[in-house]
Amino acid sequence: MISINRLALLFWLFLLLFPFNVCMPQQTESDSFQPDATEQADNKEKKKEKKILEINEKFLISLGIDLLAVALIIGLIYYPNYRQRDYIFAFIMFNIVIFLLTFVLKYVKLSVGAAFGLFAVFSMLRYRTAGISMKDLTYLFIFIAMGVISAIQLDYIELSVLLALIFGVTGLLDTNLVMKRELSKTIDYENIEMIKTENIKGLMEDLKTRTGLNIHRISIEKINFLKDSARIKVFYYD
Repeated sequence: MISINRLALLFWLFLLLFPFNVCMPQQTESDSFQPDATEQADNKEKKKEKKILEINEKFLISLGIDLLAVALIIGLIYYPNYRQRDYIFAFIMFNIVIFLLTFVLKYVKLSVGAAFGLFAVFSMLRYRTAGISMKDLTYLFIFIAMGVISAIQLDYIELSVLLALIFGVTGLLDTNLVMKRELSKTIDYENIEMIKTENIKGLMEDLKTRTGLNIHRISIEKINFLKDSARIKVFYYD
């Protein structure tokens, strides 16, 4: 029998007499076009990022709940208290546009800087034709926030609870249920002698008699000595 040492010797002689190279399998044309693992992962991520804008049943129901809450706040709180129709159109359109904008941004990859810049435009927005009171600006912010919350497309119950909470807090704070609702008016007053400090009580009594309002404080905004008149802002309870 051949020993193990002889077999090993024959094996090494065979390698020396018949050398050969270990050949790697050549890459075919079909294999050259196949992407590697990293490229495949990148392609999968790109496909995930390319979401399709879907206007489905959830979108319509969320929009309907949002518009219903807006209509309740305007119809039951804002309009009965202030009787102003000028801003109703702006409130509704701001709410709808913010809802659609937030919904579309869910499907668009936007940088953080661009997002902050977009909302900075709304924060600096103001009308040049007429001054907006603090209450109107507050209602405008409320309707913008409601549009953003509704566009996230939460569960119907969660969305309804959040909007009902906004409606309830607004109703409590802007009615006479919790605190007296304070209103204000600007009046051009012709008796400039009454604006002196010692005549403030007489001025308030004169303004109450003339206007019939329950005035509890006043603020003198402008004095015109050429016309002997003053512009006074009166505050009264509804």
